[in-house]
Amino acid sequence: MRREVLEREAELSVLAGAVRAAAGGAGSVVLVMGEAGIGKSSLVEALRAHLPAEGRMIAGYCDDLATPRTLGPFRDFVGSVGTELSRAVLDGSDRDRLHAALRAELSWHEHPTVLVIEDIHWADDATLDALRYLIRRIADLPAVLVLTYRDDELNREQALHGLLGQASRSDHVRHLPLRRLSREAVRQLSAGGSVSADDLFALTSGNPFFIHELLDSVRGEHVPRTIVDAVLGRVRRLDPAVQDMLEQLAVVPSALERWLVDALVPDSGPGRLAALAGAEQGGLLTVSARRISFRHELTRRAIAGSLPSARLMVLNQRVLAVLVDRDGSDVAQIVHHAAQAGDVDAIVRYGPVAARDAARAGAHREAVAHFGLVLEYADRFDARERAGLLEQYAIESYTIGAAQRAAGAQRQAVELTRGLGDLLMLGSSLRWLSRMLWWAGDRGNAERAGREAVEVLDKAGDPRLFALALSNQSQLHMLMHQAKESIAYGERAAALAREAGDPAIISHALTNIGLSQWHLGDPAGQRRVDEALRVALDAGDVEDACRAYVGLVWNLLNWFRLDEAERYLIAGMQLAGEAEFLGFLSYLQVSRGRLELARGSWEEAVRAAEGSVDAFMPTRCAALTVLGQVMARRGHPEAASMLRSAWELAVELGELQRTGPAAAARAEEAWLRDDLASVCHIAARVYQEAERLGDEVHRAELGFWLTRGGQRVQPIGDHPYAVQAAGRWREAAAAWEAAGCPYEHAAALAESADPQQLLTALGMLDELGARPLATKVRKRLRELGVTRIPRGPVGETKVNPAGLTARQIDVLRLLGKGCTNAQIASQLVVSVRTVDSHVAAVLGKLGAASRREAATRAAELGVLDTKDR
Repeated sequence: MRREVLEREAELSVLAGAVRAAAGGAGSVVLVMGEAGIGKSSLVEALRAHLPAEGRMIAGYCDDLATPRTLGPFRDFVGSVGTELSRAVLDGSDRDRLHAALRAELSWHEHPTVLVIEDIHWADDATLDALRYLIRRIADLPAVLVLTYRDDELNREQALHGLLGQASRSDHVRHLPLRRLSREAVRQLSAGGSVSADDLFALTSGNPFFIHELLDSVRGEHVPRTIVDAVLGRVRRLDPAVQDMLEQLAVVPSALERWLVDALVPDSGPGRLAALAGAEQGGLLTVSARRISFRHELTRRAIAGSLPSARLMVLNQRVLAVLVDRDGSDVAQIVHHAAQAGDVDAIVRYGPVAARDAARAGAHREAVAHFGLVLEYADRFDARERAGLLEQYAIESYTIGAAQRAAGAQRQAVELTRGLGDLLMLGSSLRWLSRMLWWAGDRGNAERAGREAVEVLDKAGDPRLFALALSNQSQLHMLMHQAKESIAYGERAAALAREAGDPAIISHALTNIGLSQWHLGDPAGQRRVDEALRVALDAGDVEDACRAYVGLVWNLLNWFRLDEAERYLIAGMQLAGEAEFLGFLSYLQVSRGRLELARGSWEEAVRAAEGSVDAFMPTRCAALTVLGQVMARRGHPEAASMLRSAWELAVELGELQRTGPAAAARAEEAWLRDDLASVCHIAARVYQEAERLGDEVHRAELGFWLTRGGQRVQPIGDHPYAVQAAGRWREAAAAWEAAGCPYEHAAALAESADPQQLLTALGMLDELGARPLATKVRKRLRELGVTRIPRGPVGETKVNPAGLTARQIDVLRLLGKGCTNAQIASQLVVSVRTVDSHVAAVLGKLGAASRREAATRAAELGVLDTKDR
């Protein structure tokens, strides 16, 4: 049944234009978003009429399974694409092969390809990984990648946010948010019927699917009260055999291959084809030679949701039996129907296979879900199998950043392993437990497990595992800034790993050694971590490459080498995101927060840090520190409370890399409130610890705050904070300016007695919105007798509802004129990097997803001048 597509002319024009550009070799991505029933699939289907004669459209679907199929939408391509891509998808374990095959499939075709992935809000991690790969390369392919999703089904934790964030940063991505139909469109659709268009609009609010369902189901003037009633009313008017067929098909949350329909639906009574024809004519099913699907997911849900639990179990058991009986069935589908049917034997048999397949493909969230389901029936496995399943579940949980869950499962695995008499297995499990406990914030038990791992593996006779246990000890010492001990353990581990030829352990040990050397001020430290990174990348070792990236970024940020840190940060986030190593991704995300804080891009800093507040303890501590510091610099009354929470976590973790930044941020907040006694009380003890450990970075910053509190210290080294603590404010100001740190630059200038320098500092602070320090500078200017002191941005932010600063309004006005960031930088005589930060802040304050949307929103708010609209 063909549906009329109204009020989508502009969207179709965008899609058709993308196809024409692809025909010329300029590929793009189109994101089609909206609520359920808004017409995403109808829009995509309507695009077929705009394809050139030689063009092709290939579609794949993500399904609402309890645990998504690994590479589900790409499996739908099999048979419609080349042999190499089909084989790579069916194998699924070699992501490089799959990505290369995808690119080749889209490259060789002479004419444009429209590759459609529907409902990516249900996508598995491996699918999102492949889409990330394509998005980065689409501009050079004769293809349009169309992704549809429901924006009302997204949540904060969903991995899709990362993909959408990447897409939004690309110049080759178009956004098509679909809106509901107008009252006039509803009138057109209902013309000639017995239902009032106004009543129909009131019932549906313009949702196209709802409108069609109500129109199709109406009898006389009776209109069903809900969409579910409408769907079920239409179903119940069909022949009983057709109803049975629809109920059977409704328990399969995906398009059904023809062979599956033939196996599930008996060819008796009116006949299978007659039943399919009746359902198709009734607008409930879409039928083709290869597959059958419900016309809309909401239709399927309405039918399945109306069935009693016992009936659902019987119908799922039928699907399960058919899938199990056919070679090559997707194990994720088997497990889904086994769980829905309550078939424990099938879960126990196929669940571990599905979990390991997902893990190999990089679909780590799906692996966690499968392992979790299997472990509900842990008593069906012997002790060794159970320990293995628990450890695999723990490792996958660790990979996605679920630290507490990982540590809990690994504890159980260790306890089971103790009774098996297998030293190698026990030692390896203990080493994993040590790592996971540290991520969970339990440093004391992490150290105990680490020491026991060394003791056990020293007796087990496996040099490789013993090297890994030694390197784990090296890491724990490095994290405590016990540099000499870390280097000693690390050198032993590296030597054994080289003998065993294990690059992963070599990289792990080199990272620990390099970071410890760096803490001691040895310039060879960074070179050693760079070497560790190269070794890991060459070996395809994602975890240790991510560790090296984190170490490099964190230490470069400590020294305010921001541009250098950002280069590593971008590469590290790309790697961690592609591999779905979410624990490291959250660590790098909070590093992004530190970077943006230093650059004065405080809105961006907050966004980055907020995404890591719910992560594992070390990351949460750093995120709260960044958030609290932004709040303190803005004069937010809750800053002290936020920083106290960060401090409590830092004390619990017991590492200088946590206590140092938290103490410095608390000291700064107290100083901004003129509480000098608290400044010294907060900073003194941690300063002494940094001095004892020989840590130049934290000693410099905490020493600076002690001088602000009135306590004398002896600054050592050339860190900008040490230079400023020594009273050399001009030299410090130059260092901060060169580093690209506007707040610190202004704070150094504010130490001058020259009114002109103070006015320069004041202008910078007002631009940043740094009210507390700006208030101090104004007070100083008054004390020096300056009478003409700028009032600041208070009035400006009040006259516009978005709260934009004067400079942000300037940037927005130029955005509205269509200027690029480079053109804006030229007109405002600032760097492109500064403009990048302003644009990000403007988009954030306006809640806009694009530059065009920001300009439109600003015009609505009355921010732009009439001449600029």
